[in-house]
Amino acid sequence: MNLFLDNKSGTPIYEQLYAQIKAAILSGEVKADEALPSIRGLARDLRISVITTKRAYDELEKEGFLYAVPAKGFFVAPKNTELLREEHLKQIESHLSEAVRLAAACGVDKAQLSEMLDLLWEE
Repeated sequence: MNLFLDNKSGTPIYEQLYAQIKAAILSGEVKADEALPSIRGLARDLRISVITTKRAYDELEKEGFLYAVPAKGFFVAPKNTELLREEHLKQIESHLSEAVRLAAACGVDKAQLSEMLDLLWEE
């Protein structure tokens, strides 16, 4: 898993780390029960604060993507299919909201947008 941080993005570093690890888990790049780098090791490799790394890991644990084993570290939680489905539904809603916003800005009505979706669905 390669992690890249952009100090110029305006997005807090812990959020960048959180989003990239979460994406790696959802995509299957990182498998269930696979150990993540230690908090200290990752902080050292990325040249960031241990607190920043811990915050990202804690958020992922809180959302059910990771679990902690005392004295062993953090591991990828087995995929909860309902959690995964909910995450995908949130992404779909976000994309559809953006499509509706763009359609309204271009004067595309609901029927035309629906027709576009139907055509895309058939592909």
